[in-house]
Amino acid sequence: MPLPKPWWKGAVIYQIYPRSFADSNNDGIGDLAGITARLDHVASLGVNAIWLSPFFTSPMKDFGYDVADYRDVDPIFGTLADFDALVARAHDLSLRVVIDQVYSHTSDEHPWFVESRASRSNPRADWYVWADAKPDGSPPSNWQSVFGGPAWTWDARRRQYYLHNFLKEQPQLHVHLPAVQEELLATARFWLDRGVDGFRLDAINFMMHTHELTDNPPAPDTGKVRTRPFDYQLKIHNQSHAGIPAFLERIRALLDEYDGRFTVAEVGGDDADREMKLFTEGAKRLHTAYGFDFLYADRLTPAVVAEALERWPAGDDIGWPSWAFENHDAPRAVSRWVAPDYRDRFARMKMLLLLALRGNVFLYNGEELGLTQVDVPFDRLQDPEAIANWPLTLSRDGARTPMPWSSNAVNGGFSDARPWLPLGEDHAQFAVNRQEGDPASLLNLTRALIRLRRDNPALATGDLHLVTVTDTLLAFERHEGDQTLLCVFNMAETPARWTPQDADAWRPLTHVNDCTGWRFGPYAALIAEKIA
Repeated sequence: MPLPKPWWKGAVIYQIYPRSFADSNNDGIGDLAGITARLDHVASLGVNAIWLSPFFTSPMKDFGYDVADYRDVDPIFGTLADFDALVARAHDLSLRVVIDQVYSHTSDEHPWFVESRASRSNPRADWYVWADAKPDGSPPSNWQSVFGGPAWTWDARRRQYYLHNFLKEQPQLHVHLPAVQEELLATARFWLDRGVDGFRLDAINFMMHTHELTDNPPAPDTGKVRTRPFDYQLKIHNQSHAGIPAFLERIRALLDEYDGRFTVAEVGGDDADREMKLFTEGAKRLHTAYGFDFLYADRLTPAVVAEALERWPAGDDIGWPSWAFENHDAPRAVSRWVAPDYRDRFARMKMLLLLALRGNVFLYNGEELGLTQVDVPFDRLQDPEAIANWPLTLSRDGARTPMPWSSNAVNGGFSDARPWLPLGEDHAQFAVNRQEGDPASLLNLTRALIRLRRDNPALATGDLHLVTVTDTLLAFERHEGDQTLLCVFNMAETPARWTPQDADAWRPLTHVNDCTGWRFGPYAALIAEKIA
């Protein structure tokens, strides 16, 4: 008999952005106790796990991705006891808990960096990437940071530059160093021993650099608007180092000491497809990876989906994919991909499509409500990238606004205090309490579709075969054991008609929007099962 599939394979994982989920102490910022209090909502969706964005001690220059203590909770989010209570409640609800780990950099307020920058001879002097200036005083290389400007900052204490691929307040760890690797692995063990079920590893392709500090070559002009110096280079020397997979194998070996643990890599950039496959290759590296195929796509088209799926065929020598249409770094999909008049139809089609894909599925908090992107005014912006590149911005704040729990409560039931970001002006209509009692709501549809995925092995873990890809219509089959499913999506405003060759061999399992026979109204979609 075949071995049972691990829990994470085909899982639906719900991302929670802690600052914006639920505020229990009315300071305007979400916290761990607030999440715990709202876990019943998450469990009601039928998801397998939650992923928590960073809640660690941090000065919040990049809202938690600048970690000042890897093994503690920032006071704005609560305490370690609050975290333990969250894990216990999640496990009581049969929810696994995945947390972020940020191993490529720390905060400049981390004690390791404070010590490292104090001199060139202290015990942690080489725990970060330091280099002398060129003879003319300029930075050691031409590398540029993601958030704009050189990736090097001068430090007068050591009379050297330090590397930072993101903000200058996020100095780059020297992960080549065995002592640094040991400390990061000890951090992972700390959280595993507290009951954490897995990690999402942030920006791991930035984890190591070329020792020679070779200049990056210019990137060819693709015609896309380039708003940052970072966009003008091929990042071949400050990321994607050949030494990264060996460290990932050490991480995987540690997790394999614990039962049922899980790792997912976040991989962005120009070489993401190759790196995702490299980082998940074989049985000794990470379990899965997700990139930005959809998160930064201008449009959702049959071709875009088909191309992404074809890059992850089934096979023993290739990893398992994960997919996300939304997260904390990308604008809300219903605002990116469809005209306002069709948002409700599109949100339904999009949800069915996401849950029909082969791989793991990541849902971002509020996606089950159909939340739109919020136009945050400049004077309320918090995101350093958005402020630096205004008005040509990724608008990350607009997807990080508070969850609307109650349409008739102050601040949507998120907090009695002024929230750290404004709620969307139209978000009251999407509030959980309004959708709970509406059988036709997107929230209840999401629950039904997750249940459909759970109850049909072909959707959860089956093979995928593309059947047809046109300008507006996508059809593919999912197959597992004795079950074959046909999934058809009209991804346009105009009606479409498409009939499979063996039309009489299928019986409908579910559909969204206007589906009659093999006629598909605007953004209509169908899943049918092959009759035995």
